[in-house]
Amino acid sequence: MAQGKKHEPTEELKSTVKRLSALGVTHEDIATRLKISADTLTKYYQDELNEGRIDANSAIAGTLFQQAKNGNTAAAIFWLKTRARWKETQVNEVTGKDGKDIVSSGVLLVPSTMSVDEWEKSHCKK
Repeated sequence: MAQGKKHEPTEELKSTVKRLSALGVTHEDIATRLKISADTLTKYYQDELNEGRIDANSAIAGTLFQQAKNGNTAAAIFWLKTRARWKETQVNEVTGKDGKDIVSSGVLLVPSTMSVDEWEKSHCKK
């Protein structure tokens, strides 16, 4: 990464940048591969970086979409959750016997420094 040396992009380097970007290689690693700084990479190869990422994402999305259309349930669920913003929800309703209110009985432990009446006054709403 020589400082002050002007970088000259070639068609071969543009192709390399686009391919590496499509594979998900970081900008820093692509710059290292080309022996330039990350700033120089984005200055001269922004289009290739974007196109590689977009082409890869669209290819995978196309495959996922086709899998969902062909009956792959996992692909369909993933597509709907990420693209259609579907989500799984679960509602739990708890009832007592025969759908009635829950009746509980138990032991109330009250500190020995107060009476049950004192505890009820300080902890229970009326």
